[in-house]
Amino acid sequence: MEHIRNFSIIAHIDHGKSTLADRLIQAVGLVSDRDFRDQILDSMDIERERGITIKSQTVCLPYRAADGRDYQLNLIDTPGHADFTYEVSRALASCEGVLLVVDASQGVEAQTLANLYLAMEHNLAVVPVINKIDLPSADIERTTKQIEEDLGLDPESVIAVSAKEGINIPAVFEAVVKHLPPPAGDPAAPLKALIFDSHYDAFRGTIVHFRVFEGTLAAGDRIMFMNTGAVHKVEEVGIFKIVRVKKDRISAGEVGYMIAGIKTVSDTRCGDTITLKDRPADAPLPGFRDAKPVVFSSIYPVASDDYESLAEALDKLKLNDASLTYEKDSSAALGFGFRCGFLGLLHLEVVQERLEREYDLSLILTAPSVSYKLDMRSGETITVDNPALYPDPSQIERSHEPYIKASIIVPDRYMGAVMKLCLDRRGINKGYQYLTADRMEMVFELPLADVIYDFYDKLKSVTQGYGSFDYEIIGYRESSLVKVDILINGERVDALSQLVHKDYAVARARHACEKLKEEIPRQMFKIAIQGAIGGNIISRETVSPFRKDVTAKCYGGDITRKRKLLEKQKKGKKRMKMVGSVEIPQSAFLAVLKTDDD
Repeated sequence: MEHIRNFSIIAHIDHGKSTLADRLIQAVGLVSDRDFRDQILDSMDIERERGITIKSQTVCLPYRAADGRDYQLNLIDTPGHADFTYEVSRALASCEGVLLVVDASQGVEAQTLANLYLAMEHNLAVVPVINKIDLPSADIERTTKQIEEDLGLDPESVIAVSAKEGINIPAVFEAVVKHLPPPAGDPAAPLKALIFDSHYDAFRGTIVHFRVFEGTLAAGDRIMFMNTGAVHKVEEVGIFKIVRVKKDRISAGEVGYMIAGIKTVSDTRCGDTITLKDRPADAPLPGFRDAKPVVFSSIYPVASDDYESLAEALDKLKLNDASLTYEKDSSAALGFGFRCGFLGLLHLEVVQERLEREYDLSLILTAPSVSYKLDMRSGETITVDNPALYPDPSQIERSHEPYIKASIIVPDRYMGAVMKLCLDRRGINKGYQYLTADRMEMVFELPLADVIYDFYDKLKSVTQGYGSFDYEIIGYRESSLVKVDILINGERVDALSQLVHKDYAVARARHACEKLKEEIPRQMFKIAIQGAIGGNIISRETVSPFRKDVTAKCYGGDITRKRKLLEKQKKGKKRMKMVGSVEIPQSAFLAVLKTDDD
């Protein structure tokens, strides 16, 4: 165990985490130059295009140190976005230390701080690495100062590298060996292993990624998951060296994979503890919780014939993404679909993109909403995440909505713009502090419903791209909610209903009506588009009809002749309106979701 090091690389988005992992893998010769590709640990096309890590990976790096000893370095890669914080925390729980990567041109940002706090919560050793020193805009001195002042880390331990150019990579290996502690644990004790990830293989079923803290796991063992109580027989264990390498056993301190004929990924919960059925551990490892979705949206196929294909696609996607939840849903306007729960907006975008690309589906998504808690007059408390299920307002005593604590790091010249943006979103300013002479961290408590709408895009706009944002959910607070319905020709379109704070109801209804007016094609009769709360109409737009000039043949004569013709036309239009139905195009549903700036 003296020769094992388990570590992770953490960073703000786009600070070069995946590139550094690439260089480490190349440096130990794990992949030949011919087989190498950038972002080698990112397997999905979306990850490669967007330059983000969505699914964490693990790799075992064999390394011969300067002192001539051979070490086994287990790199546990982590996702980089705030939506996946729980997965990051489980990966960090499997490590003894981290490399904290900071971009030499950008400096310390919001998620750098958030990830450092996560590492400190797990009492991990931290080695700061300054990346991108090859850039013309790199300022190593200023970044080192920020690491000392903002993060409180020793400036002497900072390693300056360029992951892209491969500069100073050996120093990173030596720092991992020297500054990160080896794992502890007794290979003879009852088995205690932490699941930090899992993925689905079409031929072998679920492949579980785990770290052994105590005991030994070998093929043929009967194991039990301590939080779910499920029992399985282990078929194969091994380690990751980009490809899976089979081993006889995995002992305390090591990181590896296990295949045990598990059919779906959702049976293996991230953070669960593996132990032996015949010789169980006394207690599971701490920190386990179920991944809870925070953003909800309904997904419908554009063509109703694709419903079966969508159901099948979601089933397959669920095999690879245990945090996705879904249930059947139907809408009078859009037919049958699914109500899905996501970890955040990025997760929603990724799922939508994967469904469209990998399964060739055309989809419509309803406006994303959050889950609200309603105290009813009958004494019960219900949770509602779908506007269609919102109960009669007269039966509701109080309503509560989820709040987040947002940490925003910006240059101080944008303080006013960020303050205005957050206060416009019902934010509560909880204070700010200067991290350096010209950079500050601002902390706000904001309702999650107002953040998922378009907050991140607006923040990037008002800070000219310099603002960085990280958040955590802090619980529910009392709020005044109303359900805004959209009526077209007096008929309610359930897929366009929204639950909003009453102060924003008129603005949201007006925005929806204006967008629909642009999208709904004109008919031979007048179309009224209305926003309503209950029976009260709060906004209205009218799509004017095509109109034939019926008085053109009338020349001269009494005005009553013209009036007679116009009355006849009016009756015809009225009759047409009664039998005519308005087809709402797909683009109209999408237009309602977009903000004016789009």
